[in-house]
Amino acid sequence: MINSSSTLTGIAIAIIALTAPITGMAQEFQGPVRLVVPFAPGGTSDILARHIAPELSDAIGQPVIVENKAGAGGNIGADFVAKAQPNGHTLLLSDLTSLLTAPSIMENVSYDIESDLSPVTMVSYSPYVLATAKGLPYESFDALVEYSLDNPGSISVATSGIGSNNHITTERLANHFDIDWNIIAYRGGSDATRAVVSEESDMLLNGTTATLPFALNDQITPLAVTGESRLEELPEIPTFREMNLPGELDGTYQGILVTTGSPDAIVERLHRELVAILSTPDMQEKIAQQGGQARPSDSPEDLRVWLAEQKEELSSFIQEAGIGQ
Repeated sequence: MINSSSTLTGIAIAIIALTAPITGMAQEFQGPVRLVVPFAPGGTSDILARHIAPELSDAIGQPVIVENKAGAGGNIGADFVAKAQPNGHTLLLSDLTSLLTAPSIMENVSYDIESDLSPVTMVSYSPYVLATAKGLPYESFDALVEYSLDNPGSISVATSGIGSNNHITTERLANHFDIDWNIIAYRGGSDATRAVVSEESDMLLNGTTATLPFALNDQITPLAVTGESRLEELPEIPTFREMNLPGELDGTYQGILVTTGSPDAIVERLHRELVAILSTPDMQEKIAQQGGQARPSDSPEDLRVWLAEQKEELSSFIQEAGIGQ
């Protein structure tokens, strides 16, 4: 004799099993994805976004469109993503330090990185190159410091924006040597680099991804680099660590975040696909060729923990150094 109750239960289980993938698919990407870069074209974030976008598009089966929304040290673009529809289709690829320092340095920041943006993965780390415009009367870091002390306020330093990590590192150096530098905020690392190449500004600290080609082309003069070791491409240039300088491991840490409230399934899919993309030899080689290192996070939560730790450290330095509003 057939048990009707058992039969109905079995049918119900079969229906759930059949419809589960369909439900999952409904939470997948349903149209174009915007990958927002909060800086001008040509900088580290922009270069990485244009490497990643076509690969991510292939992985999710939807167009991935890079959009530059520059201004306010990256905060215009970040605010745009923070206020986007929380469907996982609007992403932010940015220098993470700029986002973390904004509340301590800028007035009227209209979003909160912890509540309005959710981490997906770190993308890369690129050491900084400290470089000067050509033809200036100092060809070593020691000579730069000596000239700066003898001529206070005469050296202009280009940064990618107030609160960016290269701005913070510049302030660390200035405080360490009691130097008076004229610090100028541009709309991104590419604009800052172009300012030094054109001799509009005298000096900059910027990520290798955006800066290294100009150093190798002899368009700027590299004097020092951050990171654990000398750059293979610039073996004669000493590191901050060798010279006992503060900020020895500073650089541009790039990451991808999404509008808070986006479906967990979408965030998990993004993390999975991006880690796979960043783990390919081809992508790692592209990033390495520009002096950087691919650094995908093990999980979104790992990046959340890293952001919290960095925010506390940076806020403490900003307060002690009297930088900001």
